[in-house]
This record gives sequence, C-alpha cells and structure tokens, in this order.
Amino acid sequence: MLRQSSFLALALVLGFAACGPGDNETPVISKMSPDDNMVKAEAGQKSVDEKTHFEDAAFNILLDDHWAWVLEQSPTFATSLGVRDYDDRLGDPSLQAAKASVEKAQEFLDRLNAIAPDSLSPENRLNQNMLRLDLENDIQAFSYGGRYMIMTNRGGPHLSMAGLPDRLPFFTEADYQSYVTRLGKIPDYMDKASDRLRAGIEAGWVQPCAPMQGFEDSISVHIVEDVSDSKFMKPFARKPAAMGKERFDALKQQAEETIGGQVIPAFAKFETFYKEEYAPACREEIGTSTMPGGMDYYNHRVRLFTTTDLTAEEVHQIGLEEVARIRAEMLAVMKEAEFEGSFEQWLAFLRNDPKFYPKTGEERMQVVARISKEMDGKLPELFSRFPRMPYGLKEIPLDIAEKTTTAYYQPPAGDGSRAGFYYVNTTKLDTRPLHELEALSLHEAVPGHHFQIALAQELDLPNFRRYGGVTAFVEGWGLYSERLGLEVGFYDDPYTNFGRLSYEMWRACRLVVDTGIHAKGWTRQQAIDFMAENTGLSMNNITTEVDRYITWPGQALAYKIGELKIRELREYAETELGEDFDVRHFHDTVLEEGALPLSVLEQKIKDWVAEQKNI
Repeated sequence: MLRQSSFLALALVLGFAACGPGDNETPVISKMSPDDNMVKAEAGQKSVDEKTHFEDAAFNILLDDHWAWVLEQSPTFATSLGVRDYDDRLGDPSLQAAKASVEKAQEFLDRLNAIAPDSLSPENRLNQNMLRLDLENDIQAFSYGGRYMIMTNRGGPHLSMAGLPDRLPFFTEADYQSYVTRLGKIPDYMDKASDRLRAGIEAGWVQPCAPMQGFEDSISVHIVEDVSDSKFMKPFARKPAAMGKERFDALKQQAEETIGGQVIPAFAKFETFYKEEYAPACREEIGTSTMPGGMDYYNHRVRLFTTTDLTAEEVHQIGLEEVARIRAEMLAVMKEAEFEGSFEQWLAFLRNDPKFYPKTGEERMQVVARISKEMDGKLPELFSRFPRMPYGLKEIPLDIAEKTTTAYYQPPAGDGSRAGFYYVNTTKLDTRPLHELEALSLHEAVPGHHFQIALAQELDLPNFRRYGGVTAFVEGWGLYSERLGLEVGFYDDPYTNFGRLSYEMWRACRLVVDTGIHAKGWTRQQAIDFMAENTGLSMNNITTEVDRYITWPGQALAYKIGELKIRELREYAETELGEDFDVRHFHDTVLEEGALPLSVLEQKIKDWVAEQKNI
C-alpha cells in the first residue's frame, strides 16, 4: 500500500475540498425580516452566479485558444482529429521551436493564473488546475538537458515520420494530396531533428552506448532501392472508392518521385549523422544522474510520471516490498503446478520448454484474438458504461519490432476515422511465451488501454483532457486491468496465472531497476540480473526492457505506483460500502473523468463513497 503522506495534496489544490461562497465568513445577525433575508440571499446568489458564468466564459475562451495552439503545433495530430487547417505541415522538432513553445506555454500559464479559482464552477476549477499542471510540467521539463533527448532505443524522428502512413486518414483526394505534400517536408524535419540531437552532443546529453546497439537498423530499413518497397508507399496499395483513378495515379506518381528523390535521401543523410556523429558520442555510463544536472532532471521525471512527491529512494523501497510480496505468490503457484525444483529451475523451465511458445506469428495472433474476444464478452460483469469505438489487432511493423517491447496500443483517431489498435510483436517467437498473453491482452486492449482511452475520448471534457493523459493513471489502470482477469474466469491454470504474476513482478521490478539505474548508480548488467532473478520474462524481453528504462527514464515508474493506488481505493470502497459495493459502478466512477492525478482520483473516490452511503 502507498503511504498517504507520499501523495501531493492535489485534491485540495484542485478545489475538491473548496468551500462555497461565503462558507468561511463570520455570520452576521440580521434585523431584517425573513422575507428581506430571502430577497437579499437571492440577490447575492444571482450576483455570484453571474460572476461565475462570466469567469467560466473567459476561462473557456482560454481553453479554446490553448487547444487551437496545441493543434497548430501538432499538425498531424490535428488531422487525425478531423481538423484540416494544417494539412500541409509537419511538426517542428527544432530546439528553437521547442523554446518558442515553452514561451507560449508561459503566456497561457500567466493568463490561467490571472483567473481566480473561486470565481469558476467546480468543473472548471478542476480543469484550470489540470491545465496548470500540464503547462508547469512542460515549462519545467525544458529547463533540463532532457530537452535534447528526442530519441530513445525504441523511437526517434525517423520513426515518427515512418509512422505517418499508419496515423493519417486515407479516404479522399484531399487526404492523399495532404500526405504527398507532407512527404516533401520530411527532409527539413529530419535536418531540424538532427540539429537538436547535435546540440545534445555538445551539451553532454546523449543516449548511452549499450542500449542503442543496432539502432541504425531502424533507419536503414527505410533506405530502399525500389521505391515500391518503401513503407511510405503503403497508402497507395489500394485506391479509395471516393477517389477517381486518374487523380489517384497522378498522386501516386508524385509520391514515388518525392519518396525516391527526397524522403529516402533524407533517411540516408540521417543514417550518416547517426553513425558518424551521434553513435560515436554515446555515453558508457547509463544513468541520467551522470549527465550535467541529470539528478535534478530525474527527480522531475519521478514526480511527473507518478504524480506524487515520492523520492527516488522511496519508490525504490516500494519496489523491493512489492517484489518480495509477489515472489511469495509466485512460489505458491509453482507449488500448485507440482513442480519439483528450485525457483530458478522453474524460471528456466518456463523460459526454455518449447511447449510454451508459438511456432508462428499467426499462431500468436490467433491466441491474442481469442483472448481479446473472450474478454469482450466479460465486460458487462465489470462495467456499465462502454466506449463506442472498436479496436483491432495488428502486428508490430518489422522496422521496429526486434528492438521494441512485446506489444503496445495505439489510440483511435479522434475523428472516428481509425479504430484503436493493439499491436503485437511476432518476431523472436522463442522469447514470447503464450502463457503471458492473457495478462498482456487485458492490459493493452480491454479492459485496459483501449477501454479507458477510447472511453475518455468520448467524455464531455475539455479536449486537452480527452486526448491527453496522466501516465500514472493510464498505465496504472492497464496494470490493474490485468488483475481483473481473476474475477471473470481468466488465469485458470498455474502457467497463465504465473504469467500474470510475472507481468506484475515485471512492473514491480521496474520501480527498483529504474531508480537503481538513474539514482543509485546501477550498471546495465546489475539491472538485467535483478530482472532475471525475479521475473519469468525471457532474457530477450528483459534486455529490451532494461534498455528501454535506460533511454526513457522515469516512465516505467508510473505503472506500479498507479496500480497500487487504484487497488488501495477499491479496497477502501469495498470496506466502507460492504454489501452495497458494486464493482461496475466503482470502475465507472474511476473512468468517468478521464485520466487524473492520483491524489485527485483518491478524493474523487472518497466523495463517491460518501455519496453512496447517503443514497
């Protein structure tokens, strides 16, 4: 359980415990008649209501201005929402643009702080403070050397561009024209990204050597001799029904010329930069704390990704406690399986016996599909509100599959033109056991990421909350969702249940390993060994994950911290409500306002419990 004192007092800051107008004033004994008092009260209330209405209107203008700015800065995201004002643009990854963005964020923060919270409705008090938190985090982040780190071992500017065919809509002539126009802007985008990374080299902020080994393959795979083999030609594989053949063929030819004459050369130039400048400048040390000002940056990341005031040392200790608890449950499952041998032998058995692994990528996808569809049918047992947007299954693209994680989720397009997708890794099949797929699928699809994120996009919330996210909530919910399988018939044998525990142990180990690497001087091998000793993950997955934590500091802390808080709140609600507790309504309440900082969620659930007691 997380210590209550370890969480920021955001519930109070965000106005959940705010008093109503005049509640704290000293009462005055009036000599007016009751009727006069009533008229006086009604007039005062009308004045307060009018003021609140006026301030809410001004605040809503600020929200609209801010969102318009967000879309202008993120033109491809705007396109995915159906906003076509910036269809001829890509984002600007330059350091200069980032600096200008922070200056604009400060302007919005100043406008935001000029609005008195007491003059806003309760809903907008929450919105005001959620937006303030976002702006302050963005402004503070730019003050650290992390502003140079726009590349990890699993992502970078080239992969952002390579993802355009999967993120943009392709239904109309305008869609294709926009895409071709954007292809022509890729060289400039890549040059600006290279300059920002180059500035990082000069400042001593570069990724470590070991986790980036082989990363150049994610660039070279897009440098093809035949343009027809380029991933960028994927949208032209078929003509949409709404588009004439002559115009489609003309744009296809233009795309081929642009890809061959500009895009592929831009990738070749970026490959040269990576091999000759960036990779040779890599660091032997792996911890963020070994870079100039790195410890302050990591402390910022801990606060950012947990939404708490926990220190790195406190997070580390929580991780060790969780590892010990889960280890005991693992031993019980091993005993249930009637395995005769040590825990280390049990892990070796699970990692090495071929019967636990799929023979083909198609087999892995089929198992995922069955699990996901089975869970679809169980959802009414856990919820009474459901998202309208469906989700699909896809294999992770081969250009990133071998270096990335075992699966991930892509949210649906905000304009409804694309479903959500659960991406599954079908490479290195002898390292991806089938008994882990139940926990994995419940996390990435339903009731995990797709359910929560698709539902959030359909809520009546400001856009920055509908499409934004609090990682501790989002990933905490994903991990919590894995455990929900126990309540609806999953994990019905020792192997799949151990797979669930191994995944939970994986997230607990993250607390230890991430803080160990970035705050306590751990080596890469020390982190790998700790994961290998405590989880059932394959060595390939362990190495890939440790490299992820090295190059993406702090993000991995969100999962376990968020899940522990949700479980704590559920236990509180069950204890307080007894037989009146309904898990469906609890889950509906957790999700009904989108992703929230954990202390705000805590106050929300406590308010809900109090309301349920009064019904």
